[in-house]
Amino acid sequence: MPIRPPVALLPHAQYRAITLDLKALAAVIAAAVEISSRLSPDSKSFIPDSRRAWMRLAVAVLIGALGSVGMWSVVVALPTVQVEFAASRGTASLAYTLAMLGFGSGAVLTGKIADRYGIVTAIGLGIGILGLGYIGAATSSSIWQFILVHFAIGLGSSATFGPLMAEASHWFDRHRGLAVGIAASGNYIGGSIWPPLLNWAMQSFGWRTTHIAVGIFTAIAMTLALAMLRLLMGAGVRRSHVNAAQPRVDLRLSTNALTAILSIAGVGCCVAMSMPQVHIVAYCGDLGYGVTRGAEMLSLMLGFGIVSRIGSGFLADRIGGIATLLIGSLAQGFALLFYLFFDSLTSLYLISAMFGLFQGGIVPSYAIIVREAMPAQEAATRVGIVIFATVIGMSFGGWVSGVIFDATGSYAAAFLNGLGWNALNITIVTALLLRARQRLVLA
Repeated sequence: MPIRPPVALLPHAQYRAITLDLKALAAVIAAAVEISSRLSPDSKSFIPDSRRAWMRLAVAVLIGALGSVGMWSVVVALPTVQVEFAASRGTASLAYTLAMLGFGSGAVLTGKIADRYGIVTAIGLGIGILGLGYIGAATSSSIWQFILVHFAIGLGSSATFGPLMAEASHWFDRHRGLAVGIAASGNYIGGSIWPPLLNWAMQSFGWRTTHIAVGIFTAIAMTLALAMLRLLMGAGVRRSHVNAAQPRVDLRLSTNALTAILSIAGVGCCVAMSMPQVHIVAYCGDLGYGVTRGAEMLSLMLGFGIVSRIGSGFLADRIGGIATLLIGSLAQGFALLFYLFFDSLTSLYLISAMFGLFQGGIVPSYAIIVREAMPAQEAATRVGIVIFATVIGMSFGGWVSGVIFDATGSYAAAFLNGLGWNALNITIVTALLLRARQRLVLA
């Protein structure tokens, strides 16, 4: 395939069209805010686990699925962008790294905003950053502009994951675990919808036009969904935690200490998690099955991950977040072990489905633990910090697995490395569970 020279900035006519679209978007946002402010019911009348709570959750899943585009578009655009800018694969891949860094740091920032000003403000800020980020990517004149702007794209997406999970935990008491799991599943639902849709659009209209369309569409659709969420939540801009339930679990640890421990556990489980998720496509290529088979296995993982997230929520409502996390981590290690001994095409499909079914509920379990053991007014911030740690684990795990493969010529040692980090997670979570049980006995 011939390498084309970098494309210059978009012509004046397209810039003018973008400006008009942005003005129309601003009008839609203003109208939605005005309508929601007039029609919003009194938030004090809200009852946890009510019908209105489930309606809020449905809208939250929609917002999560739309906002997750920031995690998936760069993977689809990578080969095309690499050719257009005549960049190396390693250089082009930095766009994904920046998106993940933006997603992780944004989880902390938007979490703090959600705790202080409310989830509507946090997501509203994320919508604006996400839309501008996509238009910035579309108008990039160099690979480095394209890479850097993906930090903003990741940051914009972050508000629709960790902070949204923490917010959903406030809407439920009896079904809190299930609600958090469902809220987290929006990310995987987006992962099953966005990649094929984006691939079709880029093949049909080009990656630049597709990025502009994604920026405008997600901004409008998410703004309308956010207006609906605000309508369901009431007119207040700040959440009052005066009547919030006290933490259910006393681990005799300070909030900062527990956050640090959960963050280390999050790095451990996600280094292990990243090995199949990041390298399954390349692994299938090395085995001679082709990258298409690997992509199908990755899709299978994400699909079963949705089931896992909802199922882990059911389980957490019955046995608690710490025990649910321990079960998920043990099961993830069990699935990783299978990768070491079986590599036929059929077995890899089965193991990938099993891996998705086991690991999908791990990350939402951290949000449940935070809500069970920490003050409600800090929930979104603390969840954001732990989510940032899991992103670091995914990023480091994906990189170090590649390094191990380069050094050994095989993924066997990389799978063993993942098992070692998974064992660290199991050790930490087991210690927390024993500490919680000891406290119950002493009480």
